Amino acid sequence: MSEPADEHPGAARIDRWLFAVRLLGSRALATAAVRGGRVHVNGERVKPAHALRAGDRVTFKRGALDFECTVATLPERRGPARLATLCYEETAASRARSAEFSARMKLATALTPRPDTRPDKHQRRRLRRLRGRI
Repeated sequence: MSEPADEHPGAARIDRWLFAVRLLGSRALATAAVRGGRVHVNGERVKPAHALRAGDRVTFKRGALDFECTVATLPERRGPARLATLCYEETAASRARSAEFSARMKLATALTPRPDTRPDKHQRRRLRRLRGRI
């Protein structure tokens, strides 16, 4: 069962932690992700007020990838990105998935046909019509 962080010293709310370590861009996004079931702590779905402690394993969906990390420390507030990355350790499996996805995206981008020159005014207008933007 999910326990509020206020009752446990040395613990932090999961939504505040995700925002503080810059894994999600705002507190509202972090709360929505937790409520939506995209965030799991130690394999269990939790609520935004769940007490997070050092050593817990956090897994959540980050775009098309599953991001998995272990909580190292609990920051008091949101700080610079360089210090935020010291608050968690990404697992080797998560890093491997990320590297594989990056390689696939680079390959897909390389195989996408590109014109030699930029489209002129008339070609741009035709492209906009084709895409339904006019």
